Amino acid sequence: MVKALVLLAMLLASVMVQASGRCQHFTASGNAEYPPYLWRSAQDPMVLVGANAMLMDYIAEQLGVSIDIGYVGPWGRTQEELAKGHIDFIAGAFFTEPRTKRMDYLYPAFQLTRTAVWVSEFRPFNYSQWQDLVGRQGVTVINNSFGQAFDEYAAENLTIHEAVKLEQGLRMLQGDRVDYFIYELNPGRAYASQLGISDVRPLAVPVSQEPLYLTMSKQSVCNTPEFRQRIEQVLQKAEQEKVMEGFLQQAISDWRESASTDLD
Repeated sequence: MVKALVLLAMLLASVMVQASGRCQHFTASGNAEYPPYLWRSAQDPMVLVGANAMLMDYIAEQLGVSIDIGYVGPWGRTQEELAKGHIDFIAGAFFTEPRTKRMDYLYPAFQLTRTAVWVSEFRPFNYSQWQDLVGRQGVTVINNSFGQAFDEYAAENLTIHEAVKLEQGLRMLQGDRVDYFIYELNPGRAYASQLGISDVRPLAVPVSQEPLYLTMSKQSVCNTPEFRQRIEQVLQKAEQEKVMEGFLQQAISDWRESASTDLD
């Protein structure tokens, strides 16, 4: 019995040492079609850049650790990788109850985002509330959430198809295959501009305005109450210092530069 307890203690000590070393180096990812928040670097497509990547660098510096933020696949795949513990963080996710089963949300939120109904310039319609979408054909990007309240309403009342990529959703709207496209305002504008799509526009009334959170995998060996508290202290400091305002300004400039380079 004593020998077994000693072996157990040694095993636990070994795991703690391994976790301690592991918890100096982290991996993160996010929605790679999300400028100015996140997108794939033109220099290295396996690296994500943007305002959220800058925030992860800020957090890493404040904690004295390293965080590599890279591309692991489309948005749906990224959430699966987090659920399996293959990556530690998602740099930007809306809150939904189902997601809390596989990830811990870190507070406070670091950004408030606005989701719009996008329509064709040639086939606009009046929109002031969710009910105005009933009976119309919509599209959004697969595995996207726009806040739990809208997600639940849409599941019960709306017909919204799923596109693999943001560009596909915009092209479906442009080609009159759907009546509207649901997506966030800033990323939608960024991609429409880059793709030269000028005949779609967002309607004035938003679908939702949702806070954007940093989340951590429940399967991460580094996910402890103490470590989450340290991160949340950094997020509070970032909020007080308004660091995201500067990151967003820089990211918007970077995206415009990269988009103009792609068109050259």
